[in-house]
Formats: sequence, structure tokens, C-alpha cells
Amino acid sequence: MDKSSQDRPARKQQQRSLRTQQKLLDAAIEAFSECGFKGTSTRDIAERAGVHHPLITYHFKNKDRLWRSSVDRIWREFNATLAQALLETDENDPRAQMAAAIRAYVRFGQQQPALHRMTVQESSVPNPRLDWLVETHLRPFFDRAVTRISGLQQHGVVPPGNPALLFNMIRGAAGSLTALNLELKATSGVDLNSSETVDELADMIVRIFLPGEVPRP
Repeated sequence: MDKSSQDRPARKQQQRSLRTQQKLLDAAIEAFSECGFKGTSTRDIAERAGVHHPLITYHFKNKDRLWRSSVDRIWREFNATLAQALLETDENDPRAQMAAAIRAYVRFGQQQPALHRMTVQESSVPNPRLDWLVETHLRPFFDRAVTRISGLQQHGVVPPGNPALLFNMIRGAAGSLTALNLELKATSGVDLNSSETVDELADMIVRIFLPGEVPRP
């Protein structure tokens, strides 16, 4: 038997293992964003994923590790989306770069509302998961965004004021609306499942928070 034939069962097993992990992460993201960490059981996640419950322990050790892996995947996908949006925008135009970042943030939040919902779920009381989320993902994102906002304020593009507050006002305008999609549709008929409405929201946020233009040399 040649080596490729011997390796084939191992590769199939590895592929099955990866598929199981992805199923568990998909189910965990859905469950944690709906019910929070405390309101979600590993049995519920296993049922949603359609896999045997002991496989959670096999792949992720415990619920806390599964939660962190879920958050890591969301932020890995978001950061890749954000990086691509910036790559496609003129790097010498800081206003255009900030506008592209806002649009990417709004659109990703609509496609993956767990980006905001899982943060909201953990923000009601102090806990180690929130501490980890802040240090691992939220603070680096905050630091980069506030640096951009401060630079744009110097050019008169962004309104004056505390750049940290401005950043969180932008976050709130984007994140809270996409996270409240069901309520918005019921009360005001605004449907953020519509790509046209999402684009309109992103454009409005850009116009409100980036009203100026960078002076041309």
C-alpha cells in the first residue's frame, strides 16, 4: 500500500473533524447571541448543530472555550472584511478610508448580528468574558478607530469633541440598529434585512459623522 492510500483515512477524519467544529461554531454563535452565555447550554448547542453532545468537550473542552472560539471567529471574519474594504480604498484619502470602514462595519453587522448581540449579552454585568472580549478584540478596534477619528478632526472632517464618544456614537448608530432589526421593523417598518436600507443607513452615518472634506494640497 502506498503512502497516499495510508494517508487517505486520516485526511477524511480530519475533514470530518473540521466540519463538526464548524457546525458547533455556527450553532454556538446563534445560541449565544440569542440567549447569552448563561442562558445557553452545551446540550442546546449540540442539538442545534446536529451532533453528539460529547463532541463539544472533545473539540472545545468546555462552554467557555466554545464561547471564546465563537467570538474569535466572528471578529476574524469582521477584521478580514474591514481590511478588504480599506485595501480597496485610496490610502491617501483618510475620509474615504473612514467612510469605507463605517460601511463595512454596518454591512457586516447586518450579515452577522452576533457581532453586536454577543457583546450586548455580556455587557450587562462585569464578568471575565467581557474583560477578555475587551482586551482581545474591542480595545484594539477602538484604538485604531479613535486614532483615525482624531486625525480627521484635525482636518475638520469629523465634528469636534471627545473622539472616544464620537466612536461609540458611530458604533451605536450602526450596531444598536442592526441588533434591533426585529423591533425596528415592527415599530417603524424599517427593514435592515434589505440591502438598500442597510446602504442607506451606512450613507446617513457617513454624512452625519463625516460632514467635512480633507483639504487638497
